[in-house]
Amino acid sequence: MELTKKQLAKYIDHTNLRPQATSDDISLLVMEAKKAGFYSVCVNPCHVQYAKKLLRDSDVLVSCVVGFPLGATFIETKVLEAKKAVERGADELDMVINLGALKEGKYSFVVREIKEVVRVARGIENVKVIIELPLLTRQEAELACKAVLEGGASFVKTSTGFNVRPVIKEDVLLLKEISGGSLKIKAAGGIRTYEQALELIKAGAHRLGTSSGYRIWSEAPDRPR
Repeated sequence: MELTKKQLAKYIDHTNLRPQATSDDISLLVMEAKKAGFYSVCVNPCHVQYAKKLLRDSDVLVSCVVGFPLGATFIETKVLEAKKAVERGADELDMVINLGALKEGKYSFVVREIKEVVRVARGIENVKVIIELPLLTRQEAELACKAVLEGGASFVKTSTGFNVRPVIKEDVLLLKEISGGSLKIKAAGGIRTYEQALELIKAGAHRLGTSSGYRIWSEAPDRPR
């Protein structure tokens, strides 16, 4: 299996979530995304409006994180953050669940926070739910995926990329098995090469979150070989 630049581009959420990111950094992110034709750029809430403005003549979407990177805040805070991001032009949201609540067995709480974010995001492309898979047991991962489905989100996302090891193909395969194809899968965290990207896509990833999107895209062939 091999993907051309054009094919690969539509899997990539080109990402800059560094706390020190400036407007110049976001301008570069957008410029690269437009050149490559990526699916979206993924930014922190404070950069949504600027990224949307820069992308007004493009079909590249704006993804925004919510409750990032810990997820350990109030439901009301996540809802307000999601609402403001959508108002400022976010096309997709990547929200972090409350991992402590999940591990304590507070399933209904996790479902409620997902439902509330999905509610205020009605009309946008996708809500992706970050579950930090490497920190979960198999049983917890199953509960997390069940909560994502019940909460009405369309994607489950492996991790933030901030707190745990890099994503591996086994993460994608596990989520694919658990969800039975009912959820789309976004792989994120430590994706640096074209070979890694291909491996994750082959395993079943529908989207890749990476700050190395442009470099990965540059390694892909221009046409089928």
